[in-house]
Amino acid sequence: MGRKILFVTTDQQRFDSLGCNGGKVARTPVVDGLAASGVNYSRAVNQNVVCMPARSTMITGQYPRTHGVYANGVPLPADAPSVAAYLHEHGYRTALLGKAHFEPAMDLEGRWPENRLAREGSTGPHRGFEHMELAMHGPIPLWHYGVWVRSQPGHHERHFYQLFDADGLNNAGGGDTGACQVKVNPVPRELYHTDWVADRVIAWLDTLGDEEDWFCWMSFPDPHHPWDPPASELGRVSWRDLDLPEGHPGSPDACRRILEQKPGHWLAYYDGKHSNLEGGPASFVPAAMTLDQVREVNAMTHVENELIDEALGRVLSRIDARGWTEDTDVFFTTDHGELQGDFGLLFKGPYHCDALMRLPLVWRPAPSAGVAPAVVTDPVGQLDLAPTFCEIAGLAVPDWVEGTALPTADGSGRQRVITEWESQFESEDLHLRSLYRDGWVVTEYGAGGGYDGTEGELYDLVEDQQQWVNRWEDGSLRALRQDLVADLHEHLPPPRDPRLAVEAPV
Repeated sequence: MGRKILFVTTDQQRFDSLGCNGGKVARTPVVDGLAASGVNYSRAVNQNVVCMPARSTMITGQYPRTHGVYANGVPLPADAPSVAAYLHEHGYRTALLGKAHFEPAMDLEGRWPENRLAREGSTGPHRGFEHMELAMHGPIPLWHYGVWVRSQPGHHERHFYQLFDADGLNNAGGGDTGACQVKVNPVPRELYHTDWVADRVIAWLDTLGDEEDWFCWMSFPDPHHPWDPPASELGRVSWRDLDLPEGHPGSPDACRRILEQKPGHWLAYYDGKHSNLEGGPASFVPAAMTLDQVREVNAMTHVENELIDEALGRVLSRIDARGWTEDTDVFFTTDHGELQGDFGLLFKGPYHCDALMRLPLVWRPAPSAGVAPAVVTDPVGQLDLAPTFCEIAGLAVPDWVEGTALPTADGSGRQRVITEWESQFESEDLHLRSLYRDGWVVTEYGAGGGYDGTEGELYDLVEDQQQWVNRWEDGSLRALRQDLVADLHEHLPPPRDPRLAVEAPV
C-alpha cells in the first residue's frame, strides 16, 4: 500500500486567514493542527492572482505562459498535461469534488465538459479524474451542486446571492450594511456547498478499497465572493465587534495617499475610474464602501473559513476511521487571495500584493514518512505541487513539469518565485510581472493600459509588510531594482506561441 494524497484547496483565501499564520479572528484548529505536525510555508506565492490560471498551474505544474491560461476566459487546452492523469495512469484512483474551473464557468451552451457533466448526468472521467462532482459559488444548475440543491424541498436556491441579477452587474448589496455581494442566506447549513463538498468526498472515499492508493482534490468554492454563508452561522463572528483589517489605512484620505504612490490603475480602481473587469463587479467603486461594509465582508469571510475548517475535520475523521491516516499526505492551500479591505479595496485583479499573491500552504506529510514539523521560509510556488505529488507516489517527475518538489526544511537553495498578469480584455491591456526574492517584491509593468513600460513597484516586505510605500523611484535602490528585474527576466520561461485566445469572460 502506497501513500494517499488529500489535496484541499479553497478559493480566494488570504494567507493571514489561518490561526497558524497569525489570523486572530477565524478559528481554524484543524488546519492549525496540520501545520503544527507538518510543514507550513510562510512564503508560498501563486503564479497568477485569479482562478483559472492559478488552478491550471496546480494541475500542470507549469507557468501560465507555458500552459497558456494567462487569464480567466482562456480554457486550459484539452490536451494539457495533468498530474491527476499521470497518477491515474500509475494506479491511483482519482477524484475532484467541488470547484474545478480549468474552463470558463458561465457557459450556458455547455461548450466545455466541466459545464456539461451535471446536465448529462455524468461524473467523468475528465482531465485524469475518474470521478468529478462539481460546484461553484451558488446553486446554478450548470454543476452537480446546483442540480442537487434544486432537487431538495424548500426552493433553497432562491436564498443565495443571485449571481445572475436583473441588471447583470452583480453589485447588489445586502446584509446589515448593504455591502457589495453580501447576503443573509437562510439555507440550512447541511445544504450549503461547503458541507456538500465534504459529504461528496466522504462518499467517494467510501467507494474505495482499503488497499487502494488515491489522489483526491477537495476543492471548496469559499471564501470567494459572494459572501452568503448560512444565516445560522453568522453568530460566530459579529462584524460590529471587528476592527478594520490591518491592511486598511483607516480613512479615505489615508487610502488615497497610499494609492497615489502606486501605478495609476490602483487609485483609478478606488475612485471607480478603472472598472476592474477581471477581478470583481465592473461597477463597484471601493471609495464608496463604508468602513462598516469592510467589517461585514470580513466577518462573513471569517465565518466561511471556520466552516471550511470544520468540513475538513469531518473528512480527516473519516480517513482516520478507514485506517489511512498513517499513510495519507494532506495539503491545504488556495488559488489566490482577496484584498478584503487592504488599501481600501475589495475583490482581486491586476494588483500584485501579498493580499492576492501570498498563499496559505500547509503540507502534513503522512506520519509514516517521518518528516519533522517545520516552518519553511524559502519561497515556493503553486507549480511545485504537482512534482511533490509525483514524489509522494514514488514516480519520476515528468518532463513537462516546470516546478520542483516542495522542500521540507529551509536551506533548499530556493531564492525566488514569480507571478504574472496578462489582461484578457483589450480595453484593459495590463501586463505585470513580479518577483519575490530576499524579502523584496518587484513588479515590472509592460507597455499598455496607459503605461509606457517604465512604471513599476518595489517593496521592502521586512520594513513595509503592508506594501504602503512604493520605492520603485527611490534612487538609493536603483541598483537593487535593476538586479531584481534582471533576475525576473532571466527566470521567466518563454511565452506560449501562438498565444491562446480568450473564449469566454470567466
